Amino acid sequence: MKTMLDDRAKYLLKALVERYIADGQPVGSRTLSRASGLELSAATIRNVMADLEELGLIVSPHTSAGRVPTARGYRLFVDTMMTARPLSLDELAHQTRDQLQPDQPQRVISNAAQMLSSLSQFVGVVTAPRKATVFRHIEFLRLGERRILVILVAPDGDVQNRVIFTAQDPTQSQLVEASNLLNAHYTGLSIEEMRERLKHEVEQLRADMASLMQAAVQAGGEVMAESNDNLVVSGERNLLTVQDFSSDLGSLRRMFDLFEQKTQLMRLLDGSSRAEGVNIYIGGESQTVPFEELSVVSAPYQIDGQVVGTLGVIGPTRMAYDRMIEIVDITSRLVSNALSQK
Repeated sequence: MKTMLDDRAKYLLKALVERYIADGQPVGSRTLSRASGLELSAATIRNVMADLEELGLIVSPHTSAGRVPTARGYRLFVDTMMTARPLSLDELAHQTRDQLQPDQPQRVISNAAQMLSSLSQFVGVVTAPRKATVFRHIEFLRLGERRILVILVAPDGDVQNRVIFTAQDPTQSQLVEASNLLNAHYTGLSIEEMRERLKHEVEQLRADMASLMQAAVQAGGEVMAESNDNLVVSGERNLLTVQDFSSDLGSLRRMFDLFEQKTQLMRLLDGSSRAEGVNIYIGGESQTVPFEELSVVSAPYQIDGQVVGTLGVIGPTRMAYDRMIEIVDITSRLVSNALSQK
C-alpha cells in the first residue's frame, strides 16, 4: 500500500497509534500535541488529522471527538514506523526452563501455546508438526459393491483407513494386484511424488489398475491432510477481558466460533508457514480471518532446518505489535531448538 505522507503527518500518525495502543482511548488534537512533542497549533494538528482520516488511516468513532487508527493505519505503522523493542530473554527464562522438554514433542507444542498466551495476555496458537506424507505399505479390502477400504501404513507404523467408492467393481484379486504394484514401485514416495509419477505412467497401466491407484493417491492425500489438521489453542478466555471486545457480544461469539472450528485458522497459519520470519495480519486484511477487530502475529518453526509448523498470537488490532513480534519470534526459535534436539 502506497500512501504519500510528509514527515509531519507520519510523525503524528505514529504518535496517535502509540497513544491509542497504550490507553485505548480515542486521541484528540490536544492529547496528540502533548504526545508528539511537536510545537504545533491545535488547528494545524486538526488539519493533519483530517488529511489522515481522508486517507483512511484513522477514523472518528461516533461517540468521541478523538480519532482511532484503522486497519490501514495500523498496517502503515507496523510496516514503516514501528521500532522493535527487544524482549529480554530473561523474561522468558522462567517460562521455558521446564516447559520445552525435547523428549516430549506434543508437550512442547501445548506448552508453547500456553507460553504465547501467558506472555501476550491474548490467545496463543500452534500448529503441530506436519506428518510426513509418505507411506510404507498400502492395502485394499473389498467391502461391497464399488466400496473399498484403503489401509495406509506410515513409516512410523501409524495406520490410517479410508473408504473409497470406485466407478468399476474390482474383485479382491484385482485389489491385491493393485496393492502389490503400489508396494513394489511406490513405497517411500510422498503422496505428491506418487501423484506426479502416476500422471506419466497411467497410459501403461490397465484402466482398472490406473483408476484404483489414482483413488488410492487421492485417499492418501485426504488422510494426510486430516492428520495434519492439528491446532493447539490456548487462552481464548483472555479475549473476554479485552475492553475492545467486552461490550460486543456478537463480535465475541464470532471469534469463539473461529477458535472452535479451527479450519479458517489452519488455512491462515498454513499460509504463514510458507513465508519467512514473523508475519502480521491486521484486522480483516486476510480473507481467511475476516474480522476487523482481530490481528494475528505468526512465525514458522523448524525441526532440523525444515519448517514443520507455525505458531502465533491472536489478539485485538489494538495490541503492542513490537512486543508481540518479539514474543512470537523468540518462542519460534525456542520451539525449533527444543524439537531439533536429539
